[in-house]
Amino acid sequence: MIDKLQKKITERKHVISVIGLGYVGLPLIDAICKQGIKAIGFDVDDNKVKNLHNGISYIDGVDGASIQKYVDADLFHATTDFKELRDSDVILICVPTPLDKNEEPDLGYVIRTTESIADNLQDGQLIILESTTYPGTVADVMQPILDVKAQAEGVEYYLAYSPEREDPGNQNFSTSSTPKIVGADTDDVLKTASMMYEQFIKSIVSVPSIKVAEAAKITENIFRAVNIALVNELKVVYDNMGIDIWDVVDAAKTKPFGFMPFYPGPGIGGHCIPIDPIYLSWKAKQSGRETKFIELSSEINQSMTDYICNKLQTALEVTSENISGKKVLIIGVAYKKNVKDQRESPAFPLMQKLLDEGVTVSFHDPYIENIMPSRQYPQFNDQPSSALSEEFITSQDAVIIVTDHDNVDYDLIGKHASVIVDTRNALKRLDISCSGKVVKA
Repeated sequence: MIDKLQKKITERKHVISVIGLGYVGLPLIDAICKQGIKAIGFDVDDNKVKNLHNGISYIDGVDGASIQKYVDADLFHATTDFKELRDSDVILICVPTPLDKNEEPDLGYVIRTTESIADNLQDGQLIILESTTYPGTVADVMQPILDVKAQAEGVEYYLAYSPEREDPGNQNFSTSSTPKIVGADTDDVLKTASMMYEQFIKSIVSVPSIKVAEAAKITENIFRAVNIALVNELKVVYDNMGIDIWDVVDAAKTKPFGFMPFYPGPGIGGHCIPIDPIYLSWKAKQSGRETKFIELSSEINQSMTDYICNKLQTALEVTSENISGKKVLIIGVAYKKNVKDQRESPAFPLMQKLLDEGVTVSFHDPYIENIMPSRQYPQFNDQPSSALSEEFITSQDAVIIVTDHDNVDYDLIGKHASVIVDTRNALKRLDISCSGKVVKA
């Protein structure tokens, strides 16, 4: 049976379905269709489906005109009807893997998606999870659901794992140009999955099992989280010694071997780095093991909110009891520069803490007109970005630079803000002169 699938892939007669049309799924659709391969996109959000049918892209880096071209050429269509999975040869799963209210892995999206696939499972389909998760998810969570249908109806299917490596806003690497890890538990499935990806991704990295692929992805994100925590801790230590951490890192990175620069900030954000390490910590605990580095790094990165607030109070020459009534402008609520992605942004816990202490909080972000609704911070839902002006900046007691977007008028801020708390070294890096007090945090 797998020979038939390989033949279809070789002849480019296969249909690839992508479930989840967000920051991972839609760039995949773009890469697939760009090579003339037919794709079906699935999402539960009817608005996304309607936008795509009208050639409207909601993801940075994916051109709406290209989507319209694929639709017109009958290469792509989006749907909310999972019965259309029956027309697929390959199914790529790109759904969220968040945390629940207890800060534990929430695989609800993966489970419901797998159940939908099982309801429509066809003989010879290749199913690949791309969502980041802990090692064992494919074998322990997905496979039992699919096996029930496969065994009941005598259907043969194949499983693989190939973790997404999207980096929103990265101009140097796209979906197609980023090396793609592919893992499967048999040589035939690994060969088939690799053949399929090779048609629209330049470099394939084959690994010997699904669990190795799952572990490789989560290790990448843990590496970043731990090293960011390390440099954030050093920032606090060196600050007490009167040493600028940014100068230290710039000096250390001149060593051509044995050192990789990481930079401090207000915490960590995005869908991966704040969440994925917790997935492995949880899984390790199920095996009776502790992940001390991971848990400590999470604590350090989360503690940056308090550190920034303490720096703000010192700069304003007030105590936590006397900061109430102050007005603070946050620069940037996207989790990283030059993108509009707000997921897990460190700006939100900072804004929440300031709000809890009676501070009036506003924000300016050139990429974000309104804060997107969320269950975690409903008080900020749809809050609009404030326009920068001399009058508005001077009306604020302080400005905190959280996200250092390139297209912010830092000269205007430097000239008119009385207090600036800079968590990104933006002002020094851009050589901005300031009339007020500047504090790094």
